[in-house]
Amino acid sequence: MPVFLSWMLLHFVVAAAGTWLAIRYALRRKLLDQPGERRSHATATPRGGGIAIVVAVLLGIAWLAVRQPGQVWPLASCALGLILVAGIGWVDDHVALPAWPRLLVQALAASMVAWAVHRATAVMPDALFAFALVMVMVNVWNFMDGIDGLAASQAAIAAAGLALVPGAGPWAWLAAGLFAAIAGFLPFNFPKARVFLGDVGSGALGYLLALLILAAFIGHRSQWPFLLLPASVFLIDAGFTLAMRMLHRERWWEPHVQHAYQSWSRRLGGHVPVTMAYAVSSLLAVVLMLFALRSPQPLLDWVCWAWYGALVLAWARLRRDVRLSKEA
Repeated sequence: MPVFLSWMLLHFVVAAAGTWLAIRYALRRKLLDQPGERRSHATATPRGGGIAIVVAVLLGIAWLAVRQPGQVWPLASCALGLILVAGIGWVDDHVALPAWPRLLVQALAASMVAWAVHRATAVMPDALFAFALVMVMVNVWNFMDGIDGLAASQAAIAAAGLALVPGAGPWAWLAAGLFAAIAGFLPFNFPKARVFLGDVGSGALGYLLALLILAAFIGHRSQWPFLLLPASVFLIDAGFTLAMRMLHRERWWEPHVQHAYQSWSRRLGGHVPVTMAYAVSSLLAVVLMLFALRSPQPLLDWVCWAWYGALVLAWARLRRDVRLSKEA
């Protein structure tokens, strides 16, 4: 227990101190997200605070590699992919990049993860699933990082749930460390954001959560729909909003305020209730996942798919209510 507490404290302290330093750096370099019609905030706010979470997790990975030499190569691959995804995000936070170099670097990191999964399972569809999951999660967390505390709190809840997956092994430590690092960052981001994650942070969170889901997937392959439950609220909101933008022939890769959480926060006139509502939904999803993995029953399969269906209906209803309120 003392070792575990030290592990958690390391991530929390490094992330909290690093976030404070990141704010000072962003103010000095004028790395500020300005308010506008494609933004959900009203004042200029520093960005790039997620670099502190990245540093904390990298230190944790190094510690794990020392304590568990048999996991050096998987952990090193994890660290390299994290550096690639966070690195291109850090550059993008300083100098806005076009979409293609970001996607290229993310694809490289995703290919490394896919190769590692293929080595573990020797099944090509698993490798393709891994590649797709990394690409989706990195970009979903980037798309959904739009109001105070939302992306960070959702990642913290998902990490906590994945840390409790049966048989997670060393990946449970990584998940717990990620949770502690986000806890060190969150007071600067919620309930009133003094700093944003930036692309460096949102992309890194998506990448790390994809890794943790895939680590659980290797031991619970047949139960993969349950493993996506901690990210289900984000996946539904981002996925269906993106599909609608594509159907309307909009430039879907550009910033916008059409996600359900953005529309809802504008209707309510604040970010806190929306972030809390999403948090409660994801906590319920995590409880369902853990119960299903520990007590597999055919009925729970139906409950899982009913959960996804309910989220789709909630997304459609929320979009409809917001549209009708605007027309009125």
